[in-house]
Amino acid sequence: MNFARRSGLPGVDAENPITLTVTGRVSRAVVPDLCAELERALAGPRGAALTPGAAVDCDVGGMIRPDLTAVEAVARLGLVARRAGHTLRLRRVPPELRALLDLVGLADVVTLEEGPEERVPGLH
Repeated sequence: MNFARRSGLPGVDAENPITLTVTGRVSRAVVPDLCAELERALAGPRGAALTPGAAVDCDVGGMIRPDLTAVEAVARLGLVARRAGHTLRLRRVPPELRALLDLVGLADVVTLEEGPEERVPGLH
């Protein structure tokens, strides 16, 4: 499981300097690390540059076999963003994760990018 802040992603709003990228299989052990990474990003100079209410992008296109642990991660990341006065916008959402978010009622809590889904080649 990898995660990182990236800038300059195609399709990411230039006004939004924070993008968290989550790849691989999300385990319960890394969820606190993901939240801490987002908290650090929002507390740093880039986070201060965000306009109030702006969306923080989270690219989840590289997730492998999303399950309820991935849903928990999304929920907790959404809370971190909300506590900082922002929203969480998921990019490149795999169909499995989208279905789980719909099932548990979180699709209305976070913003899901609309449009064709782009998967990382070779990751399923």
